Order: sequence, then structure tokens, then C-alpha cells
Amino acid sequence: MPAFDLSHSVKIGEPGRLFLFAGPCVIQDADLCVRIGKRAKEIATGLGVPYVFKASFDKANRSSAEAFRGPGLKEGLAVLRHVKETLRVPILTDVHEVAQCAEAAEVVDVLQIPAFLCRQTDLVVAAAKTGRVVNIKKGQFLAPWDMRHPLEKCRKAGNPKVVLTERGASFGYNNLVSDMRALPIMRAWGVPVVFDATHSLQLPGGAGDRTSGQRQFIPNLARAAVATGVDGIFAEVHEDPKSSPSDADNMLHLDELEPLLRDLVAIKKIVP
Repeated sequence: MPAFDLSHSVKIGEPGRLFLFAGPCVIQDADLCVRIGKRAKEIATGLGVPYVFKASFDKANRSSAEAFRGPGLKEGLAVLRHVKETLRVPILTDVHEVAQCAEAAEVVDVLQIPAFLCRQTDLVVAAAKTGRVVNIKKGQFLAPWDMRHPLEKCRKAGNPKVVLTERGASFGYNNLVSDMRALPIMRAWGVPVVFDATHSLQLPGGAGDRTSGQRQFIPNLARAAVATGVDGIFAEVHEDPKSSPSDADNMLHLDELEPLLRDLVAIKKIVP
């Protein structure tokens, strides 16, 4: 399994060592991002877990036209740069359009392709050509073996630094299911695989004009994923999830991160 060097001497994908992508769903303000990132970094590094701060400058796939989307590219990247320099951590953020890739890559270490866009060839190739690590989230509509196609798009664009993230599959209306077979299937292609422990518990459109979720099951699915075999965990965390303008119902409370991560590290020691 390859390991990738990020800024501030952080490496992800090392054999037997779990890494963490964590932060708020969407950028609300710089101070909140710094507070969440600081605490998450303290927890992760205290347990020997490489940490990458994540937050989105734009949530382009909201259920309602009235929903909060974020500060946008320019202001959002300024916040992410501030977090990176203040906390000395690598950064992950989503990109939704080809034109965003090069500009975002000047600030962030990991460009994330949202699940709904994982088949968008031009976007995947543009992200790959920046030379940054590309985290491709598996579409809720795809079988795990179909993720070999976006992986190969990156590789053919000259970038082997790819991470694949599982985040559940559509299961009827307003529901997702996590098929743990997806994790070893994707890992067999020689890339780090991440389990998204929070988006996997969304109920898409489950509250009518917004997505709801079942955060109470985050520990169960996260522990199962690490026991199945993954390289990293993705978790949206917040100091007050109910106040988040996005994904409030399926985010992990920041106070719950340490005990959960402690469990996951213990499991990882016996399931590499």
C-alpha cells in the first residue's frame, strides 16, 4: 500500500497506521474551524494518528435552494490557508468544477471529488493533474468494483496519489447501507481506502427539504470498517452539531471523537 507525504511532515497510508480526515462539514467561520481543528489534531496526534483537517468551501449538492452552501472559493480558501498556517496541519477540501482545481491546490493537500461527481472525467483528471493527493468518494449509485474507472482516470493523467472513500450505497428511498465488502474490494487495487463514518449515516432528503441522519450509529460502523480493514477514517465533527447548517443530524460531536478514535486505533493494531 503506498503512503503519501503531505505538508507539515504528515504521511497517510503507512501500513498498520490509521489516519484521520476530520473537521466540520462546511466552513462557517475561521474561528470555529480553528477550534475544531485544534482539538481534533490534539486528539489524533495524542493517539499517534496522522491528522488532516477537512471542511468544504461550498456544499454544491444541498437538498434545497435555500440551504446554506458556504463562503465560496475565494473566502473559503482564505479560511483554509489560515487553519493550515495556524495549526500546521494538512488540509482537505472538495472541488466541484474543473476551474476550482488549480486554485484550490495552491492551498490544500488533498482534493476531494464528491460522491455525486466521481464519474465526471474532466473534474477527476483536472484534480489529478494538480499533483495533489486526490480523494475520490464512491458514488452512492456505484458498485465498489466500478470505482476502478475513476482510479484509472487519475493514474492515466499521471497521478498515482489516489485515495478511495466508501460512504454507503443507496438503499431504497432516503436511506443508505454500508456494504463492508466494498472496503477489501477497493483496497485490493493497491490504494489507501477510507471509510466515511458520518456521511454513511445520512438519510438523503430524509427531512423533506434537507438530509437527516443517524449519528448514534457512527461508532458501530466505524469500528466495523476498521475491523474489516481500512487505512483511514473520515468523520465530520463539530463542537455543537445541531448548530451546523449542513449535516447536523449525522455529524460526530467533537467530545465523542477521542473515545471512538481510541477504539479504532486498538482495532487497527490487530487488523492491519
